[in-house]
Amino acid sequence: MIDKIIIAEDQESANLSVQKVMEEMRIKQFDHVFYCDDALNKVKVAKQKKEPYDLLITDLSFEPDGTTQKITDGFELIPLVRAIQPEIRVLVFSAEKRAAKIDSLYKQVEIDAFVRKARNDVKELKIAIETLIKGQQYYPQSLAQMIKNANAYEFTEFDIQIIRLLSRGYQQNEIPDYLRQNNIRPSSLSSIEKRLNQIREDLGYSKNEQLVLFCKEAGIL
Repeated sequence: MIDKIIIAEDQESANLSVQKVMEEMRIKQFDHVFYCDDALNKVKVAKQKKEPYDLLITDLSFEPDGTTQKITDGFELIPLVRAIQPEIRVLVFSAEKRAAKIDSLYKQVEIDAFVRKARNDVKELKIAIETLIKGQQYYPQSLAQMIKNANAYEFTEFDIQIIRLLSRGYQQNEIPDYLRQNNIRPSSLSSIEKRLNQIREDLGYSKNEQLVLFCKEAGIL
């Protein structure tokens, strides 16, 4: 059961959105803080009083505002909270969109849920918390599909090289010169066009920009 929640979020609008979800779900006991240091301290005090939190909801990025803080982001906060209270559930509510980075949070620090700040995030927050209340882990379907696609497609070193150049701002017709200057083969424009066309077709994209974004978010680049 989840009855007591601590929310670490420095954006007031996002903080209010999370609080709204708490109220709609009739979770009466929840605290919110703007700094990671404050979140850790509240977890520590609650544990000492034998009134521990059931769930930590935290962002990953916290914007500096001149206030001195020992803990600067959610990446640092989560393991420190778990060191104090190993059994606490953790839901990350963040604008992070790199699939590989998000997936690593599940594997390395064993978060229980991730919800991306985007359209319909309030609805997804409710679903995530309801899933946690049932004692289950919440893993977004969109993230699972992206990881599946990235793992299923076999990118060659040549593929990654030309996509990385596109991500750096090279136009497609500029890539052959770079490849020739660095003794990378094949280096003809036709080879590059053919390969990019094949990758886009296999992954279901129509533009190079979409392919670059996918590779960034999937942690391929």
